[in-house]
Amino acid sequence: MHSSDLIIIGGGIVGLATAYQFSDRFPGRRVMVLEKESDIAQHQTGHNSGVLHSGIYYRPGSLKAANCRDGKQAIVAFCRREGIPFDICGKVIVAVDDMELPALERIFKNGQANGVQCSLISGNRLAELEPFASGVRAIHVPETGIVDFVAVCRRFAERILERNGQVVTSSQVVKIHAQPDSVVIESTTGDYRAEQAINCGGLYCDRIAKQSGQRLQATIVPFRGEYYELKQEAHHLVHHLIYPVPNPAFPFLGVHFTRMIRGGYECGPNAVLAFAREGYRKTDFNLRDLIEAFTYSGFIRLALRHWRIGSGEMWRSISKQAFVRALQRLVPAIQSYHLKPAPAGVRAQAIARNGLIVDDFLIEATDRLLHVVNAPSPAATASLNIGRLIVERIASRFA
Repeated sequence: MHSSDLIIIGGGIVGLATAYQFSDRFPGRRVMVLEKESDIAQHQTGHNSGVLHSGIYYRPGSLKAANCRDGKQAIVAFCRREGIPFDICGKVIVAVDDMELPALERIFKNGQANGVQCSLISGNRLAELEPFASGVRAIHVPETGIVDFVAVCRRFAERILERNGQVVTSSQVVKIHAQPDSVVIESTTGDYRAEQAINCGGLYCDRIAKQSGQRLQATIVPFRGEYYELKQEAHHLVHHLIYPVPNPAFPFLGVHFTRMIRGGYECGPNAVLAFAREGYRKTDFNLRDLIEAFTYSGFIRLALRHWRIGSGEMWRSISKQAFVRALQRLVPAIQSYHLKPAPAGVRAQAIARNGLIVDDFLIEATDRLLHVVNAPSPAATASLNIGRLIVERIASRFA
């Protein structure tokens, strides 16, 4: 049996950032990351749009707000130190008509309360920043940036290995046994024992928790975010990042334009139920995943409450022209022929049994196990700070 001090399940950015922070704080201790795929950062992290969020949207005092602000500073410092390319390019959040102005004002007040560098700007100033964007007013957030989060993960892994840690790929957890003095994890690459385990399983975190005999407060329901990419001929229509005023009743930011760190521009996403937890294509289907979603009381309540919004998202998934119309609200010059399909992502959305979306970070713990139940955007931006806080919670065991 393999032994270490800490085992982290999941080789996405939250799991790797936590392992990195643990190895930094406890250099004499061994950390092991178990990842079911053949490489790290294959799911939510690897399908991330790469935005370094400022924290402007989040309710002041929430875990999202605090972790995003501190986490962004930590990621930027890490990238500078490690020579990882990033770009603090800025973004605008656009009110396309007067009806959206109250919501825009609320977002601006959130940003001020959270210490975000931002300003309300006129339509004329918006035209100077984004000449092809259409709006009556906007918020300019110059501190928003872009980065390659997979490159960040690879550097985390390198530093973990240098500190005598391990990252074990193709290692799927089968069973977890919490014992009085340790935790034993059975996996496809053997059995592992540690003093503490942390579940950063993302799309599968609820199932991993069940393998330990614990039922979480929420269940993961997968939502696919579908994107298009701007063809080269349309790159001049967008300069940096252009976002709409989001619907406060829905936890997604709406279709937007994002400049990518490797070049090019991404448009999207919409948000539709994925028929598999790894349902990156419309044709992907997993019977267990689908039955689990459609028989879960929390999802049924959510679907009944938001069926109109959900229908619109599904229509944009079916109709490219509907997707284009949503983009044209922000940039009217965009045409269907400017767009080509881009890879989709799947969001692990935690939904409570009462049908409410878990909108903030959620962590549950027992004596030997800690479960990161919900880590939605801005989890990648906030990952180093989330990792630091998780390590704080278990520090007394290793002091």
